[in-house]
Amino acid sequence: MTDNGSAYRSRRFAKALRLLAVRHIFPRPYTPKTNGKAERFIQALLREWAYGLVHPSAQARNTDLPRWLDWFNTSRPHSALDGLSPIKRVNNLMRTHT
Repeated sequence: MTDNGSAYRSRRFAKALRLLAVRHIFPRPYTPKTNGKAERFIQALLREWAYGLVHPSAQARNTDLPRWLDWFNTSRPHSALDGLSPIKRVNNLMRTHT
């Protein structure tokens, strides 16, 4: 699911999704609750990574993204998940992690 931005409505993006065999879902326009998780992630990404950390250059910021995403998904406590990280929450749901 993406938002309804023009980049996600382009033929090029649609072709990339087809090549990856990914089904594309659009939220209803002007319904932010439909896309709330994505919007919340983007807010965190901007606040905590893009502008929250000091990077000497745009290249250094881009290089740091995989590290930040790993931390966000495996170590960072999320209040909506009772303080668990997403990976711990998924594992707990699957009963593969205590």
